[in-house]
Amino acid sequence: MAGSESSDDVVINVGPVVSSLDDELKNDCLSMAPSYCVFETPNILFRHKKNSFRPNRFSIGPMHHGTRKLVPTEKIKVKYLKDLVSRVIASRPELETMSEEAKEIEQQLILTEFVDAVKSVEKEANACYAGHDFAAKLGDDQFVKLLVLDGCFVIELFRKDAKEATPEDDDPIFSMSCMLQFLHHDLILLENQIPWLVLEILFEKTKHPSQTKSLIELTLRFFSTMFTSHPPDSIKTDIFGGKTINHILDLLRLSMVLPWKEVKTDLVSGWQPIPSITRLKEAGVKFVKVAPESILDIKFRDGCLEIPSLLIQETTETILRNLIAYEQCLPHCPPVFTCYPKLLDNLIDTTNDMEILCKKEIFDNWLSPEDATQFFNKLYNDTYVKEFYYSKLCDDLNKYCKRWVPKWRAYYVQNYFTKPWAVAAQIYAVIMFVLTLWQTYIKKG
Repeated sequence: MAGSESSDDVVINVGPVVSSLDDELKNDCLSMAPSYCVFETPNILFRHKKNSFRPNRFSIGPMHHGTRKLVPTEKIKVKYLKDLVSRVIASRPELETMSEEAKEIEQQLILTEFVDAVKSVEKEANACYAGHDFAAKLGDDQFVKLLVLDGCFVIELFRKDAKEATPEDDDPIFSMSCMLQFLHHDLILLENQIPWLVLEILFEKTKHPSQTKSLIELTLRFFSTMFTSHPPDSIKTDIFGGKTINHILDLLRLSMVLPWKEVKTDLVSGWQPIPSITRLKEAGVKFVKVAPESILDIKFRDGCLEIPSLLIQETTETILRNLIAYEQCLPHCPPVFTCYPKLLDNLIDTTNDMEILCKKEIFDNWLSPEDATQFFNKLYNDTYVKEFYYSKLCDDLNKYCKRWVPKWRAYYVQNYFTKPWAVAAQIYAVIMFVLTLWQTYIKKG
């Protein structure tokens, strides 16, 4: 008897799956909002030097708010807010004869002005934080309070630093040098930022007619020793005209990028290795310290490599790592600061390379020679550079090193003119050569 095959029809209900996918497609957060400018540091960068991305004592903005070790300094922020409000009250002549009760009412009115001002930009400020809705997480009132407290603290700090406000003798920051060191670290972290528009609106609300410095100038003055131990006497702010500033870290980046003339759109893609400082010296390249407006402005012309002076200290690594992380996260951001350490890492291979640049006063090194030599080595690890902004400079250096005349001249000078006895021997040889020629000429005559 022949067997018969039978099959059961299997019915799969795809309705719930389709409905779930459809809901996902309706999500408004599928693409990165153009307003994002404060990011969590990508783990691929964070793992290389965790301390460079975490605040030491002060949380600024919502990302690290409430962290246990940062809570004690919240009292300092409250004190600075009180100092700021008291000065605003004192600047109004009509309040001098008021009673303490009337001044208390005026203080509440001033705080109301601050809160209303920040509330007017709350939505825009909240939209700056990538992947977070802190207004919903903390609550609107708590989020606004945080921005007012942190924003007024930063503004009062900058004014006291610039002597536009006088710190008291027991000021918890200016009476302790370590606090300023903490702030120079904490205020430049990518995750520890509040939007510039919040700072700006509070700055205008608290500005006295006698205070002439802009918020940009006060900020750059506070960080004037970030890359140099000899800050300029005056701060140029005209380069920021018409530019959108996202936050303090963004301002510091723009202060270096905008003056640099080499940032163009028609760049040559790709990177090529170049010889170290020692090898370049053997090839006849000279090294010259220059003082342009940007540390990025490294140039090679007429056989001279012009390098702006740079202060290498503990916070230098912090600022560079956070600038690199910012460039890697911000859409359509030229990776200029990512290219900078890549170039210097090629130039500095050994402690001898570092010593050559230090002797030329190009680097003001506050670290050990060994630590300074390795300083740039890992800064750009796990970063992506689509366009290398020093391609032409590297190409020019490599072409110059292939020329035999500069290389021969450099070899001759380094080997025969570096010590007194060698110089004397060369002079003696030249004199003897001339006398021999002269004697030969006389005999033939």
